[in-house]
Amino acid sequence: MTPARPLGNVPERPRAVLFDLDGTLIDSAPDLRASINILLRQYELGSLSLERVRGMIGNGIKMLVERAFDSCGHPLVGEELDAGYAAMLDIYSGHLTTFTRPMPGARAAIRLLHAKGFRMGVVTNKQQAATERILDHFALTPFLGAVIGGSPGMNPKPAPDMLLRALDRLGVEPGDAVMVGDSGIDVEAAHNAGLPAVIVLNGYMRSSEEAAKAAVTIASLEECPAAVGAIWMFGRERLPQLARPQRPTRD
Repeated sequence: MTPARPLGNVPERPRAVLFDLDGTLIDSAPDLRASINILLRQYELGSLSLERVRGMIGNGIKMLVERAFDSCGHPLVGEELDAGYAAMLDIYSGHLTTFTRPMPGARAAIRLLHAKGFRMGVVTNKQQAATERILDHFALTPFLGAVIGGSPGMNPKPAPDMLLRALDRLGVEPGDAVMVGDSGIDVEAAHNAGLPAVIVLNGYMRSSEEAAKAAVTIASLEECPAAVGAIWMFGRERLPQLARPQRPTRD
């Protein structure tokens, strides 16, 4: 477990933990790869490797479609991108849990944090219905007090809206919560909402520079309870060499 920089508003006693989904709680890359390759074949384009698709995940399904088609030399824009996105949603809805698995330590971390009395939620740019189906499939839903996925009118991460909505449902202020994710988007969303971020390095992180912006980095979710506990134990004044940016103003 490694402290990083800069630090958000670290709670003295965090009461809630928010989790990203893809690359944090679940490894969905194999199913996303299978689905995007079905779509690419409909356009008579080549298949993409698991590693290439893994590097394209982040910012939601529509961005994955855009990145995949760009990489194949067939960029989609405007209505064509909208059509490709709609087709991908339809394909992926049939492949949500075929090859997807929980990330190492995910179930144990959720259970341990729940036993310690933490309130927990999931905030993800993945569509709400798909998110709920996946969490139900892996029997994680009973541990969660809030599940916020992509839906009309909801600004996706890195906007703070999803995190703040989840915290409202949990009845917890941002100053009493921590965000756990695997990408720079999660760090940015956490900081925008006034939360510190814990980054899991075995997810879909694209660069060490993104990880360095988190309060703490961990190798896997197996270290998550200890990381949250360290933030709780040491508090914002005692975590060394970490600067704290101003929390953005909310309307």
